[in-house]
Amino acid sequence: MLWQKGRRSDNVEDAGEGGGGGGPSFGGRGLGIGGIIILAILGMVFYKDPTALLGQGEPGAAPQQQTRSAPHQAASNDPQVDFVRAILGETEDTWGEIFAANGQTYERPKLVLFHGGVRTACGSASSAVGPFYCPGDHKVYLDLDFFQTMQQRFHSAGDFARAYVIAHEVGHHVQNLVGVFDKVSDARRRGARLEGATGLSVRQELQADCFAGVWANRSQQRQQWLQPGDVESALNAATAIGDDALQEQAQGRVVPDSFTHGTSAQRVKWFKTGLESGDIGKCNTFSGSI
Repeated sequence: MLWQKGRRSDNVEDAGEGGGGGGPSFGGRGLGIGGIIILAILGMVFYKDPTALLGQGEPGAAPQQQTRSAPHQAASNDPQVDFVRAILGETEDTWGEIFAANGQTYERPKLVLFHGGVRTACGSASSAVGPFYCPGDHKVYLDLDFFQTMQQRFHSAGDFARAYVIAHEVGHHVQNLVGVFDKVSDARRRGARLEGATGLSVRQELQADCFAGVWANRSQQRQQWLQPGDVESALNAATAIGDDALQEQAQGRVVPDSFTHGTSAQRVKWFKTGLESGDIGKCNTFSGSI
């Protein structure tokens, strides 16, 4: 992937070591080693809100009142940071164009880099959660060590696979802006099921995958930066992080009732739907079968 072609975003921040937060806790609830292991399994799948993993609040919930250290702009001389800035810049340009075509203005999210742990409007998170989006402060959070984890644990290497991770989280930001988070919260309050093979969480995550594919399509049209093998690397990443693949790896069996993100086949399907069409209208995962 010729990512160097991308425009660098100025919205990448560095929260530093620990991100201003203490030990790993969510919504005031501390985690023992068992909880950390569970989060390492579930959180590595790019969950949209770390508080939801432990039932602390809902997607789109109001920010918690807490003291947080202010991140500062990330150094641009680190190749990994430069990569993140380039990908985020391309998401800004893509979604800016799509929103403008629909008579709206796109709000660019901040992407906060941290190491070990970080405090957010959604609570405190450890790196075990993996990359995530907090609807309370409209920020994406990423520990760059996760990219190494992708390669070592999920055998997902390649710049485009890493770009998919960022684009997926930005997809959650887009959902937040257009009201998907609020609608999911409303449906949940009315009794709709969040977990499960056809639950709201799976549908929301698959839509973020589709939005990531839309971004990939549009950015390729502008930059012509994909190289042979890039698409396959992203599809391999989507396959590795399916609920069924992760559960089989972790416990030797698959439990569809506990799905939160969709199967490997579903994640590949919806990413390819966005990638091949470049049309957000094709990303309605909340209607019909998925």
